[in-house]
Amino acid sequence: MAARPSAPAATPAPAAAAASAAAPAAAKAARKKPWLLIGIAGAVLLICGGTGAWLMLAHNAPKKTAAAAPPPPSGPPLYFPLDPPFVANFEGDQQVRFLQVTAQIMTHDPKTVEALKAADPIIRNDLLLLFSNQKAAELASNAGKEKLRAAALEAVRKVLAANDGKPEKVDAVLFTTFVMQ
Repeated sequence: MAARPSAPAATPAPAAAAASAAAPAAAKAARKKPWLLIGIAGAVLLICGGTGAWLMLAHNAPKKTAAAAPPPPSGPPLYFPLDPPFVANFEGDQQVRFLQVTAQIMTHDPKTVEALKAADPIIRNDLLLLFSNQKAAELASNAGKEKLRAAALEAVRKVLAANDGKPEKVDAVLFTTFVMQ
């Protein structure tokens, strides 16, 4: 009978050897899993923290725009009169109508006044073409006159830009008389 217990003991010996060999591998895997989880959690925290910081800093940073607000003008306003007044015929209700406009250009920069003087004939030509292409119905309202004034300002700025001036220094085109017949 003593031989019998040794026989069953011999069969578990290979299983025990395999289990004892697997135990260090399982222990190694068990030791690697927490470090792997800690590494993944750290990476996720770094990515989330970096993204959060970038979003907060990007939203709080001053926004740069292409059309940044110009600095406030310094010094008193300077006016460049466009004399003599403009007289243009334009389209009316089946009849020829006349428009007489006296205009002045406002700036705060003395160098711009000199550039306006140098480009006066070109400015007068472009404004005269602009005035003669208007319709009487549009100019009858204040909104139409303001639209014409804005178009005149753009025309003056365009001439200055083409003649090496500083178009941003022209503040306004002002109509001092405006007569339609």
